[in-house]
Amino acid sequence: MSSPRIAKNREAPSALLERFIQDFKFKLCITEQEKHKVYRLRHDVYCEELQYEEPTDPYNKLEYDIHDQNSIHCLIEHRRTGLVAGCVRVVIPKPSSPQPLNQLPLQTYGSQSLTHPEFHPEKLAINSYYEISRLAVNPLFRAKAKEKDILANTSATTCFSVEEKQLFPLLASGLFITGYSLGKQLGKIQVFAMMEPSLPRLLALTGFHFTKVGETINFHGRRSAYYIDKQKAESGLKKTLLPLYLHIQQTLAPQLEEMLAQETSISLTM
Repeated sequence: MSSPRIAKNREAPSALLERFIQDFKFKLCITEQEKHKVYRLRHDVYCEELQYEEPTDPYNKLEYDIHDQNSIHCLIEHRRTGLVAGCVRVVIPKPSSPQPLNQLPLQTYGSQSLTHPEFHPEKLAINSYYEISRLAVNPLFRAKAKEKDILANTSATTCFSVEEKQLFPLLASGLFITGYSLGKQLGKIQVFAMMEPSLPRLLALTGFHFTKVGETINFHGRRSAYYIDKQKAESGLKKTLLPLYLHIQQTLAPQLEEMLAQETSISLTM
């Protein structure tokens, strides 16, 4: 995962979070159309902007991989404009599936780098962990987004106010909290993520203190595997972010229930 900047703001944290909750919507991607919104943003960020990946579907400008079959996707949508501001996925390996679907993405491309004697996927119960990955923030919703770029990519009516731009630095934290919240609701207690060095430092500002569990490798830049468990995450989460965490949980819970019900219904008819 790349590391969007988390900037400081002089406004009271509670007021800032309240505005963030009002201005942005957290949505699970249940339909293919919703998933395509995620794949399109990933294409724009990972293929065009960063040039980390080749487009999976160049014609429709989509980026996806085999691990998306085992993933739950979530997007953050800007209420006023309807634009997708960011996305993240939670990857849950399936033990009964063939490789690589029976493992985490970071095991697929970085297994040799995983060196921690205790926090290694192969030494943990497979039903206890998951990976947060493909976190992406729309370039238009970054603190340094230029007005000319916004106008070039959207209509004049979607220019953002100073007050709206003050909320953009919260998107990275919001996406990661979203990934964590989804895993918790699924009964998972251990989280892995492959990150460039600056992202764990930024997330530490929110109270997520990760343990580095792998050597640094060159994979779309210098990246390392990191780990955190439920107890450490929840004990460390900043109290100022608790309202956002609870809001995300409450918002996603009925959506997740609907998604799981649909999957059960489909499996029963097959």
